[in-house]
Amino acid sequence: MSRLVSLHRTLSEPELHRLRADTMRSAGVAYLTSTDQHFLFRLACAELLSDLDASATTVSRFSMRCNAEPLLLFPRTYADIKAGRATTSIRTLSVKGVERRVKKMEKCIAVVVKLLEELEAGEKEMALMKFGRLLPQKPVAELKLHGKKVAKLKEQSLWCTTFDEVVELMSGAVLAIFARICAVFSPFVAGLPPILISGGRMRFTLLNPKLRIYPRFAGRLYASGPIDRDKAAAKEVAIRNSCPIIGRGSREEVYKLPEECKKVLEPGERTVGGSGLAIQYASIILSAERLMRIRSGAEEAEEGEEVAVRDEIYRMLPAKLKETVRRRLRERWKERGLADGELAEGWREAVERILRWLSPVARDTEKWGEERTMDKKQRLNTKPRVLALQTLMFSDREKVEMAIVEVLVGFSCICWYDGAGVGGRGDRTR
Repeated sequence: MSRLVSLHRTLSEPELHRLRADTMRSAGVAYLTSTDQHFLFRLACAELLSDLDASATTVSRFSMRCNAEPLLLFPRTYADIKAGRATTSIRTLSVKGVERRVKKMEKCIAVVVKLLEELEAGEKEMALMKFGRLLPQKPVAELKLHGKKVAKLKEQSLWCTTFDEVVELMSGAVLAIFARICAVFSPFVAGLPPILISGGRMRFTLLNPKLRIYPRFAGRLYASGPIDRDKAAAKEVAIRNSCPIIGRGSREEVYKLPEECKKVLEPGERTVGGSGLAIQYASIILSAERLMRIRSGAEEAEEGEEVAVRDEIYRMLPAKLKETVRRRLRERWKERGLADGELAEGWREAVERILRWLSPVARDTEKWGEERTMDKKQRLNTKPRVLALQTLMFSDREKVEMAIVEVLVGFSCICWYDGAGVGGRGDRTR
């Protein structure tokens, strides 16, 4: 339920506007990943569909324990809708009905969160009582009252809800979110089932193999670094005028959507994600940003903490990057006799300029990784999630490594020119 609510919020108008106006046009995404907004939309669509499919799989598993026949048939229903074979009985969805479903799920999640908190509190008290450490002023009556509170929360929560009720609520949300994805991304992703929106209702229509929906404007191809994709799909999309129009298309092109979306989520070999270094590089970048804050006085640090952070960065650097940093520092070391205050200020401005567009991508990468852990807090998180296109997953590895080297070399030069030296790590890089 929390994943479905999160998807619903991610597809809200404010979030979609932020995605189109800010995220896709940010300097970090444009330089490191791609300026091809058609590709970025396909990437976002593929990730959202993947998350929705994971939720649909859970609902399908629950549906096998239901009594109502329509709920038992949910797996086939979802598959038919994705293939453009929507039956009359499930073609139409009310927008207001979707909002009501989401509010019900939010209420269920809130009760579960409260129940878990009370259960944890009760376990702690029982542990203290077992070891004789319970405060004497804690009366037994209060413990009994806590037990009644837990019992009441269980009655209000999913604990006492039938599978039919849960699946009816969640299955409708799955279909509604899929309809929303189709309505939003149809102009950019060929093969999504057509959606008609009228009078506050969304309606699936049967997919005509002779028709397809595509962006109105197509233009020159973009060169987007290391990301390999079909040239026919890498067309410029005029975001301001992206209203879909109907055109002729081949049968093969219409039905390729699910398979192609899965392929889009696989980072290329020359990307940071394809090398398995996204989280590691994000940690290096964020540590470098912290060093700059400490050096500028924006963040207080204990004695020796700056050196410890530099040691940690050096430990995380791959061997190739260590050698590159050493080589660049040796080149700069020869120029040390020309050092003055202006050079120090120049390096400081250069490093800060790089971090302004590099750090947001690193923070999103770290958050993206945290959101996909099995931590209980993240499992119950209903906020909009970070998308992979905002992270280092699909970024050009060479560009990211070049930026990291520039930041580390720049910081070392700032230390030299400020007359502070580079400490233990500076000696290793000479």
